[in-house]
Amino acid sequence: MNMGRDAMLGTDSIEAAATRTVVLASADAGLRQRLRTSLTGLRWQVREASGGAEAMAQLEDSRSEALLVDSWLPDLEVGEFASVIRMMYPAMELLRVDGGADGGARSPRRNELLHALREAQNPVTDTAAWAAAPVAVPTAEGGVGNGVSVRVPVRTTVSSWRDPDLQEMRGRDEDARFDSARQALSVLLGRDEVVRPVAPSENLLPEMIGTSEPMRELTRLIRLVAPRSTTVLIEGETGTGKEVVARALHRLSNRVSKPFAVLNCAAIPEALLEAELFGHTRGAFTGAVQSRTGRIEAAHGGTLFLDEIGEMPMALQAKMLRFLECGELQRVGDNETIRVDVRVIAATHQPLEKLATSVGVERTFRLDLYHRLAVFPVEVPALRERMEDVGLLAEHFLEQMGEEMPRKRLMDQAEAKLYEHTWPGNVRELMHVLERGAILAGDRMEINAEEIRFRRATRG
Repeated sequence: MNMGRDAMLGTDSIEAAATRTVVLASADAGLRQRLRTSLTGLRWQVREASGGAEAMAQLEDSRSEALLVDSWLPDLEVGEFASVIRMMYPAMELLRVDGGADGGARSPRRNELLHALREAQNPVTDTAAWAAAPVAVPTAEGGVGNGVSVRVPVRTTVSSWRDPDLQEMRGRDEDARFDSARQALSVLLGRDEVVRPVAPSENLLPEMIGTSEPMRELTRLIRLVAPRSTTVLIEGETGTGKEVVARALHRLSNRVSKPFAVLNCAAIPEALLEAELFGHTRGAFTGAVQSRTGRIEAAHGGTLFLDEIGEMPMALQAKMLRFLECGELQRVGDNETIRVDVRVIAATHQPLEKLATSVGVERTFRLDLYHRLAVFPVEVPALRERMEDVGLLAEHFLEQMGEEMPRKRLMDQAEAKLYEHTWPGNVRELMHVLERGAILAGDRMEINAEEIRFRRATRG
């Protein structure tokens, strides 16, 4: 009786196959896609990185068995980058995309990696048929099995430097080597400060660019509240990235497969805001030629992000409060109520608590609604409070712009000029300054100090 390869392998082998991870570091999105397709067919978990710094973040965020690195990276010199990786992750396989080994341990599944690399260059290979064939697997004694009944120890070659037991086994000498490797990486990235290790609970999110303490605290709060259905109030100045935080909360929640609806309360006329939020029936008001589903109902099962919640009219705030308390809404022009399961995330740049506790005409927000929204308040730091992140943010935006035009490099004098600015417009202003600088640089691949121009706050 013929049995499938998975059925004939031991339980440990199946677990190892299910958890093996590889990081792909290449600026070529097409190459990454071909490698991902091939490796996924061979049951690898694939993490992609478009540069060396992003690859480092991926390695810190996962226990990877192998790293595949291209012969050119947009932010780091490949040879120096490989040297640092070998120091930091000596138990991890490091392969060049051209198939050459670059030191480190030898993965027991190197043949799969090499096959994926060949297939990326010649996509006609049948990965499924190749994966079904018997594969030579190293045994615990160092020999080679026939690929049929060998049991592979789980994670025998995976870099697990954060594992407490392995951390203790490494000893002080290896800790010193690891720290020196991170220091070398800091030099490669052009930073003077030491990049300190990130504990698992402090791992930064892909959306959160920066390693400053305010960003680490923001990431910690996001990870804590994201899995719950708790209402979150995101506060912060204009341009700090409040919607980015809201999307991260949705992505990390169990509602990620459901809709993420966005409504900017300041962008819709007051007369239409209620219908936009709760929906309306046909003929409910002039121009309502047909019924329409509101943003709340459209987000059923998912997340509703209410930006600039401080601009919501007082009359509508009472209806919003009722929905938050009972989960029911009533369309404009309809007598029936509809029950909806939606998590609400609100954001504001205004001092909402002050507006809610003021008296007289200065009170523009309901105090009971404020307390209902601010069950878990999150403060997004202003850019001037995390100036050490300016360099990372600049590289991130330049990389994004490099997808539409040749990627440009920021000269030292230009970068120094960024650190001298107070950034009243925060991260959004930084992005616009860099885009302006890239345009002013013309055909040159470098952005000089004279291309870094800031707009005056007032005109004379």
